[in-house]
Amino acid sequence: MTTPFAPTCVLVTGGAGFIGVNFVRWLLNTDVRVQIVNLDLLTYAGNLESLSDVLGNRRHFFVRGDVRDFATMRAVLAGEATETPHGGARARRTPAPDAVVHMAAESHVDRSIMGPAVFVDTNVSGTLTVLEACRGELARAPRDFRLLHVSTDEVYGSLGETDPAFTETTPLAPNSPYAASKAAADLLVRSYVATFDLPAIVTRCSNNYGPYQFPEKLIPLMVTRALDDQPLPVYGDGLNVRDWLHVEDHARAIWEVLTRGRLGEVYNVGGQAERANIAIVRTLLKTLGKPESLICYVTDRAGHDRRYAMNSDKLRRELGWEPRHACEAGLEATVRWYLEHRAWWERVLSEAYRASNALYL
Repeated sequence: MTTPFAPTCVLVTGGAGFIGVNFVRWLLNTDVRVQIVNLDLLTYAGNLESLSDVLGNRRHFFVRGDVRDFATMRAVLAGEATETPHGGARARRTPAPDAVVHMAAESHVDRSIMGPAVFVDTNVSGTLTVLEACRGELARAPRDFRLLHVSTDEVYGSLGETDPAFTETTPLAPNSPYAASKAAADLLVRSYVATFDLPAIVTRCSNNYGPYQFPEKLIPLMVTRALDDQPLPVYGDGLNVRDWLHVEDHARAIWEVLTRGRLGEVYNVGGQAERANIAIVRTLLKTLGKPESLICYVTDRAGHDRRYAMNSDKLRRELGWEPRHACEAGLEATVRWYLEHRAWWERVLSEAYRASNALYL
């Protein structure tokens, strides 16, 4: 069993994205001893406004930077970077992290179909840069250190209707450029553990939902379109099945694995909530009081995986983690968040709808 690890400073890459902002906010509220260096390039899905309530927190340091830039990664890991100025605040020197939660990635399957190259560049080359920078920093200044690489269930491919859920030993069989880029990144992490003894762990999560999700993904896309009485594009027959995981449950799992997981291991994180896409859409419409006539079936996505299901027994058995958000209650709370934060999502709709219109309508 790995000795419990108590980091004092965590570097979160991609910390202005959906999962990132929720993890950063959760960690700041959960452990008052931990400092966070938040590195994000602020591409279309990275939104500094999502961090507005934590930017003034003395334990949170924001650096606008690219995980593909080795010099930036080296400086941040060595504690030699400077905060990116925001809101007139004085820029501070960032502390040296003793842990990295690597989330920075291009993450939308549809966009990977439209343009695969950026997914390979960010997800594969970016992860390689992170690994090399960590290896170099530990050679320069050896210390108790961990890297947690956040991955996805999509690396496993597709399941049939009666197939058992994915386990950590399921062979990787990615079917989209996005999934392939994440699988490649996972294998790079594995190789650095085996070859260089890098203290790293991989988590693979199911479909996340919750506050601050960019409205190109299924749930926020459907909610925002339904609120404006626009057609809701549903791929194929709508019976593709996903396991739904509330983002706060995911944040807890990441922390449990980072601080108590076994080095070199993979941990699946699932929400125990398999639902067909069309069932999710109908639930959202019912919650919003909107008619199902808004549903518009469109040509299925190329290479669309039919079903994902996650077996999280290892995480449950070793670390005692369980999802706390029931799916229907979590969806209702998420709808309520979007209703209460219309100004947030309206500001990013043009980019979200540009992609969805190119693909569906």
